[in-house]
Amino acid sequence: MDTQALRSKVGELPAAQLAYRCAVAGRMRAERWGLALDESLRTRTRLVKPRTAGVGRILAYHSIGTDSWGVNDVRPADFERHLQLAADDGWTFTTPDRVLADPAQRQLAITFDDGATSVLDNAVPVLRHHGVPSTMFVVSGWADGGHGAGYEHVLDWAGLGRLEAAGVTLASHSASHPDFGRLTPAEAERELVDSRERLEAMLGHAVDEFAIPFGQSANWTPEAGEIAAKVYGTVYAQAVDTRPANTVPRTFITRIDRPLIFRAALNGAFDDWEEWFLGPR
Repeated sequence: MDTQALRSKVGELPAAQLAYRCAVAGRMRAERWGLALDESLRTRTRLVKPRTAGVGRILAYHSIGTDSWGVNDVRPADFERHLQLAADDGWTFTTPDRVLADPAQRQLAITFDDGATSVLDNAVPVLRHHGVPSTMFVVSGWADGGHGAGYEHVLDWAGLGRLEAAGVTLASHSASHPDFGRLTPAEAERELVDSRERLEAMLGHAVDEFAIPFGQSANWTPEAGEIAAKVYGTVYAQAVDTRPANTVPRTFITRIDRPLIFRAALNGAFDDWEEWFLGPR
């Protein structure tokens, strides 16, 4: 067995996976607090850091109350607190297309990746109460029941129907949630086309938006971008300044994001930061 094969085998062990997740979470916590504190100091001393993005932001959440999803999960109370903090700070909520149409405005759009059941259970009631629109990027194969271990808490087609009936816009997040940075062009095309076709068949309407799984610069290729441009009208990343070419920026929101960090995210503190992610584990 060669060294790479041995490393892959070791990486499959539960203990190794736990160690990997702990390392990712620990590093993310340190980096986000550090950048947020730097942003807070700059705000107090009026040392404004130049931003390349517009003022308006599209936020990327995952689950809202699925504790097993780790840093990707935001507690329901924290999610509602985020909405209230944004409103108190003068932000208004709208759809992604309106943020893109007028990026100079202090507007936020709420999006979710993966199709977690907790979004329907915990986020939708809050969003409806406050009249906030949102978009869910769906993994079509997971809705069919083809998800792996750890992703049992995703909506099936009936659940997605209830989500859409509650006013949430549904869009594509691929067929199986692969790392597109590791796919051949043919594999990438299958993921992109199969997801759109399956979503349109099950939902009964056109689907023209796609969010890159994992969403970082290393999780995409120029070839995938060329194919995606032929299949979808809009492709979203999960990064801002470091995002792949011809993608729409989104600001990643995490479990770690207490008020100081959340406000820093809205002010662009993480625009040139990416999640420390080496691939599926």
